[in-house]
Amino acid sequence: MKTTFWTELFDLIAPRPCVICGGRLTAGEQVICGPCHMHLPLTRYEQSAYDNPMARLFWGQFPVERAAALFFYEPQSPTSRLVYDMKYHGRPEVAVAMGQIMARQMGSSDFFSHIDAIIPIPLTWRRQWQRGYNQSAELAQGLSSMCGLPVWTKVVTRTRFSQSQTHQHAWERQQNVSDAFRLRDAGRIAHKHVLLVDDIVTTGATITACARTLAEAPGVHISVLSLGLTKS
Repeated sequence: MKTTFWTELFDLIAPRPCVICGGRLTAGEQVICGPCHMHLPLTRYEQSAYDNPMARLFWGQFPVERAAALFFYEPQSPTSRLVYDMKYHGRPEVAVAMGQIMARQMGSSDFFSHIDAIIPIPLTWRRQWQRGYNQSAELAQGLSSMCGLPVWTKVVTRTRFSQSQTHQHAWERQQNVSDAFRLRDAGRIAHKHVLLVDDIVTTGATITACARTLAEAPGVHISVLSLGLTKS
């Protein structure tokens, strides 16, 4: 992040806290401090994006090209504070900054090669109205600002989301998102390679349901990227 006299002055007057440890951020740091950044439990799956434990979640479910997550996620862990701030505490800027961090990490490989556009997992209109934003769309905007890929938010919509999936088992998650998405613009993604972006992947049920809907378009190729992957 580029710093100026004014950002340095503002940080002096009103220090920004790290969303993980609460420590003071320097002018050049975004949402997480240097030490917390260094201790993120990175998956490094972008180095083997075609065959890794996350990609295997989707084998046989839809024609996945490549898959990766930035870090391993555990509830009640330090990184969970980051996710809670992003999703439940009205901090869309955290998602944008983490999208930029994801892009820098993935940029060390050819993960974005031949991808045409980013599609964030949509929320229902009611959930987005309650939250004020879609954290996956904010992650996608952060990614886009670094890698230059367009974000397409109107290709697929979410028609229902009956309940939170946080405490559900794999079968319950699959039932909860069954027929939850509708393809609005098949022509736009036909024969394109799209990157499906979500915040946290646990069983992969939401990604799978959305990807199957996208796969209704002819010749579409689908890759997957998330901020976190829940450790099994």
